[in-house]
Formats: sequence, C-alpha cells, structure tokens
Amino acid sequence: MPYISNTDAERLQMLKRIGVDSFDELITAIPKHLRMSEPLRLEPALTELEITRRINERGCGNVCVEDANSFLGAGVYDHHIPAAVDTIVSRPEFSTAYTPYQAEVSQGTLQFIYEYQTMICELTGMSIANASMYDAASAAAEAILMAVRKNKLKKAVLSGALHPEYLKVIKAYTEGIGIELEICPSKNGQTDAEALAEMVDDTVGSVVIQTPNFFGNIEPMQELEKAVHKNPKALLVSAVDPISLAVLAPPSSYNADIAVGEGQALGNGMYMGGPLFGFFATRLEMARSMPGRIVGGTVDIEGKRAYALTLQAREQHIRREKATSNICSNQSLCTLAATVYMSLLGREGLIEVATQSAQKAHHLANKLAAIKGFSLPFAGVPFFKEFVLQCPVPAARVVEDMLNQGIYAGVDLARFGMDERWLLIAVTEKKALSQIDEYVEALAEMNYE
Repeated sequence: MPYISNTDAERLQMLKRIGVDSFDELITAIPKHLRMSEPLRLEPALTELEITRRINERGCGNVCVEDANSFLGAGVYDHHIPAAVDTIVSRPEFSTAYTPYQAEVSQGTLQFIYEYQTMICELTGMSIANASMYDAASAAAEAILMAVRKNKLKKAVLSGALHPEYLKVIKAYTEGIGIELEICPSKNGQTDAEALAEMVDDTVGSVVIQTPNFFGNIEPMQELEKAVHKNPKALLVSAVDPISLAVLAPPSSYNADIAVGEGQALGNGMYMGGPLFGFFATRLEMARSMPGRIVGGTVDIEGKRAYALTLQAREQHIRREKATSNICSNQSLCTLAATVYMSLLGREGLIEVATQSAQKAHHLANKLAAIKGFSLPFAGVPFFKEFVLQCPVPAARVVEDMLNQGIYAGVDLARFGMDERWLLIAVTEKKALSQIDEYVEALAEMNYE
C-alpha cells in the first residue's frame, strides 16, 4: 500500500466526518494494554542483501515437523500430503487466480469448487455444502447465526468439550447482537448428556457439539441428539474431523442439522497454524439460509455442462441487510488442495489414513499409560487420533524436557486454562512405530519422582 501523506488538518477533518474528536476516541474499542504507548522503534534501513540474510537467519531458526518427532495437534494435524497435491495446486491457473468475481468466466475454478462441495456432502452425509469458510471456528459461529435466521431463537448451548479457540471466535461473532451463549459442562472428557438434557428447552435455538472433541474423545452423538431435538426447533451443529468420517458415523446418521469442521487435515500443511479452511454442510431445505456461497451445475445455451454461482447471499453481492453473513471469500486454494487430496486417496485411501491414525494413537496411549506416574484421565472413553495424558509434573516441564530430545511431546493444556498436568497428544498415519517407540523410551527415561 502506498504511503498517504495526510496532514494533521486532514486527519482532523476525517475524524470529524466520522463523528469523533480524536484518534484515541476512534479506537476506544481496542483495550489500552494492546495499544502502543510509544512510537514504533524500527532498526535502520537495510539493503536488499542484508534483509535477505536476516530473513534467512530467522527462517533457519524454525524447526519443521520433518526434522522433529512431532505429536502436536489441537486442531492442526500433520498428515501425509502426496506430492501431486502441491504440484497441481501450484499450477499458475490456480495459484494466481483469486475469488472469481466474474464467476462464470472461471469455469475451472467453479468446477473444482463444485466437486469439493460434492465430496464434503459425501463425507458428512448432508445434502448441500457451501464453497468453504475461513476455518472451523468461523464455520461454527456462522452455524449459530444461521440457526437464529431459521428459528428466531437467540440462545445457543455449546459443549464444554468444544475447542476453546472455537469458543472465543463464537463469542466474538455473537457479541452485541443479542445471542445468549451457555456452556454445557463436560464429564469424563465428553459432553455431559444429563446436563445437556436439562439445559435444552424451548428457548434454545442451536447446540454445538464437537466429535471427536477437543480432548480427542468421540461423543455419544445418538444420545446427545435426542437431548437436542426434544425441542423440535433446536438445530444440532456437529463439528467434526473430516479424516474421522472415513471410519466414524457421519453427521447425517445421527440427524445433525448442520455439519462444520476444519479441513486442514485434507491435503493442507500445518503452515505454523494457517491458512486453514472450514467446511459447512446442511440440509437442502436450509440452503437459502447458508452463509458464503454455493456453486451449482447447469448447462449452457449449447447444452454443454457448465457451472455457476447458484447462491451468493454475501454482502458483496446483495444489500448488506439481506446478506446471510459477512464472510467475504471462501478459501479456494486450500479447498482445491483438499479436493485433489480426496481425489487421489479415494474412499479406501481415506479409510487407511483414519485407521492407521487411530491404531497408532491407541498404541502410543497404552504405552505411555504404562509408564510410572503417567495415566489417561479419560480411561475407557473412546478416542480417535488424539488423547490426553496426565503427567506427574506440569505438562510444560514435560514439553520442555522432550523438546531437548528433539520431540514435540504435545500441547500443554494449561494454556487453555485446564489442568496443568494434562498433555494433549496427536498421532497420525505418518508416525512410524520407531518414532512412537522413541517417544515412549524418551519419556520413560525422564525422572519425575
């Protein structure tokens, strides 16, 4: 962006036009502790050679998952990505193309979005999917807003086992628009079914449950669904891991009304936590209430197959007050990677990825629980590819000690306000048994008595 040399008088004129007297008054919504209290201190300008050297030095300080034995998860996962995915995604007709504003001209982009939507419907069992969202957190938040549009009920119940970062995004989305959020407590690592049944009444418009949940545990969705739908107007929002859907029951099987989730595991790298993409699917009768946009198939005047933006109820396309959401774009390049990934692996390949991830996670969990002082706090609760390990010392210490051995042991759950001894560990199909054994042996050698 070019430098714009506004004078003090011009800035004051703009502030008055906005309706404030000073810049500080303009940013009152930003907490004071987040504002700069002194001028930004920049280093002297560097030459191109110097800045290139500096960037390379900083970059070399990063450790990628290929150079370390990583068991990190908590929403972003290290699955194998076939080389063909990046080869296809990096083709210039894809990588240089942005959101197709003159949509029908971009038939190639529309075709892969259409195929992506179809695959999400096949995974979830739902009738219709949109062209994707920013991430799972925003998809879950948009699902609550969609429920309000559908049933006019402004109370949402959120599972206490929902990803804490999803909860933060949902709170930000719903702040100031009259939506009431209630948290259903978790019990033994799962949503408390009895508490949920008591909380759902005729004022509840939506219930958001994640399965596998933040702890990696599989929720009893058939039982929870009954508690939700005792209010026939309430919508069940199921947040799911797409890889798990290769072996677990799809949201449609337990009558979910909306299925959302994080698609990063489908052919997208960890990328230090982003970019991500959220998928969003629902019943056909709610298509016109969906956020984002939907690509549909049709025929042109010559009778040939063609694709078009069928529904695009975004504020970029229609009057703001009639828009279904403020989502301004879908994550096209990320969803392209997912489409290529799912096409390459197919049904059997996805089942293999899911099966290996689950088997290796259970193998590691059993090995770690056998080490003196360590245990599984949710023993007996089914989990998919992620589980919580209770340590005899703060998990932060275990993470630091294991990092010295070249192993990313997992995510310290104290950062989310949970038990400081809990460590969240993720295992995918990429883990060789030798890497799992390395983890077990390194942890067994730690003396925490």
